[in-house]
Amino acid sequence: MAERPVFVPHEYGKRLVDVITIQFTWHKGMAISQKRKNIAELHGSAIKRGLAHLLEVSTKSESELGRRLSAFSLMFSVLGKTASVESIYQGSKVFESGGPYTDLYFKTSREAQGDNRLRMSGNLIRFEFEDKHYPLTPPTAFYDWLYLNALYRDSELKECILEFNGFTDIAFNPNKSLNCQARSCATFVALTKRGQIDDAVESFEFFTDTLKHASL
Repeated sequence: MAERPVFVPHEYGKRLVDVITIQFTWHKGMAISQKRKNIAELHGSAIKRGLAHLLEVSTKSESELGRRLSAFSLMFSVLGKTASVESIYQGSKVFESGGPYTDLYFKTSREAQGDNRLRMSGNLIRFEFEDKHYPLTPPTAFYDWLYLNALYRDSELKECILEFNGFTDIAFNPNKSLNCQARSCATFVALTKRGQIDDAVESFEFFTDTLKHASL
């Protein structure tokens, strides 16, 4: 058995997103067919909990929409070019002994994620993007904010995700990872339905204040 979260956006109420942990049968193996079996098991178990019409957001998704929404695929304009959310996130890290490594913006997502400088430059101290500094807290805020901005600029994708009741990412293990593209999607939907998305993408401060109030 395994456990993975389902991220459910809320149009009303204090919390923007509910995180519901689902247990399901896990199929071992690295092949994409095995990953998709696990997605099917996760969604099947979620349906039994009353969580239907979910979207898997990852490169392993059977849905083209889910694959396009992966942070490895979702693109954002920076320095007059386009780069993936993942590459921008990695390239914006500032460490005690180096960074930001902005050349990573224009590497593939996997190349950016695997760059040795990210592991050899000491502790992470902040993010820097387009000459602005961003703090490490709230813990996922900078990643989510980048993701929201990229999605906001894609008129097709941002309309499509509003149709779903929840989001998953089969590769995301909350015991091992911090950021999650499925949570970013749920946050986008919640803010959109509350009429706050324009302010959230415009102002990082507005976005973090909203997150803090939602977690009180």
